[in-house]
Amino acid sequence: MDKAIKRVRRVVYWTLNTTLGLVWFVLGIGLLAEQEAGPVEWWRLGPSVALLVVFSVLFLRVTRAILDRRYAQRELVAGAGIAVVVAVLGTGAPTSWSFVSFAWLSVASVGVRARTAWIMAVTTLVVMWPLNAYRMIEFTAETDPATRAGIVVGSFLYTALMCGTLPWANRLWVWIWHIAEEAHEGREAQARLAVAEERLRFARDLHDLVGHQLSAIAVKSELAVRLGGDSPASAEMAEVRGLARTALRELREAVKGYRQLDLAAELASVRGVLEAAGITCDLKLPYRDAPGETAPVFAWVVREAVTNVLRHSTATTCEITLRLTPEETILEVRNNGVQKDAVKNGEGSGLAGLAERLGAVGGKLTAEPDRKGGFVLRAVAPTAKEPALAGRP
Repeated sequence: MDKAIKRVRRVVYWTLNTTLGLVWFVLGIGLLAEQEAGPVEWWRLGPSVALLVVFSVLFLRVTRAILDRRYAQRELVAGAGIAVVVAVLGTGAPTSWSFVSFAWLSVASVGVRARTAWIMAVTTLVVMWPLNAYRMIEFTAETDPATRAGIVVGSFLYTALMCGTLPWANRLWVWIWHIAEEAHEGREAQARLAVAEERLRFARDLHDLVGHQLSAIAVKSELAVRLGGDSPASAEMAEVRGLARTALRELREAVKGYRQLDLAAELASVRGVLEAAGITCDLKLPYRDAPGETAPVFAWVVREAVTNVLRHSTATTCEITLRLTPEETILEVRNNGVQKDAVKNGEGSGLAGLAERLGAVGGKLTAEPDRKGGFVLRAVAPTAKEPALAGRP
C-alpha cells in the first residue's frame, strides 16, 4: 500500500472516530452543566463512565474493521447494549448520554445495505425517543402539559436529526474510501498485466530473432562438418554445432518459462481490472487448482476473454466460473453486455489462437450469445490422468 492510499485510509479512519470524540465532548459539557445545577450522583456516574470507556474501545475496533471491509458483529452487539444502559443510567441531561446510541448507529449502519441501515435508524429512533423524552421531563421536573408536549416534540426532532444524519455521513466517507481503494487496486492490476504483456513480447522477440539465428548456426555448422570430412576444422565445427543446439534448447526453455501464465494470478489481476472499469466481477472457483497442463492455457483464455469484455462489450457484470470434474476442466466467462457483431467480425477477439491452444491439450472452445442477452465463452479440456505407480494393479 503506497503513501497516497495510506493517507486516504488515515483520513477516513480519524473522520469516523470524530463521532466518538463528539460523544466525550457532549458528555463533558453535560457534566459541567450538572455540577452547576446540583450534586452529582456518583453511584450512577461512575458505572456510566466506565461503560463509556468500554464502548470507546469497541468503537475503535469497529472502525478498524470497517476499513478492512469486515463487519464487527460482536463489538456492535455489545456496543448496542452499552448504549442503552448508559442512556438509562447516566446522570444529568439525557441528551448527553443518548449521544452514545447515535455514535453506535453511525458505525453500525456502515457495511450493510441501505435498507438495513434505515431499519437500524428507525429502530434507534423508536427506542431512544421515548427514553429521551421521559428522562428530559424527569430532569426538568416539568408538570405543565404544554411544556411536556414541547419536550416530547423536541426530543423527537433531536433524535430524528441524529438518526438521519450521522449514519449517512459515515457511509459517504467509507464509500469514498472504497472508491480510492478499488482505483488503487485497479491500477496495480493494470500494471501487473502490462508487465506480463511486456514479458510475453520480450519472449516472443527473443525466440523469433535469437532463436532463428541459432537455428541457422546449427544448420550451417552441420553442413560445414559434412563438407570438412575428418579435418580438425570439421571437429571444431561439430563442437560449434553442439553448442548452438544446446543454446537453442536452453533458449526455448527460458522462453517457455516467460510465456507461462499463472491462472490464479491472472484471475486476481483481471478481477481488479474489471472492477476498476466499473464491471462487477464474480469469481466462482473450486477449492483446488486446475491441473498443471490446462492451467496456463486457461489463463490465456481468461486474459483474452476479459480483454474482449473490456473492448467489445457494454457489460456491467462478468462471471468467471471454473469447474473441475474427474473427466474435464471447464472454464466459463459470462458477461451481460455483448455486442453481437464483435464476435462475428472477429475484431480483436483472438478466439482462433485460443482454440489452437486448447486443441494442443485436447480441449475445445465455444463462444456464443446466451438466451438472456449476454455472451458466454466456454473452454473445456480433458483432465490429465496421472500415470499408475509401478507395482499397482
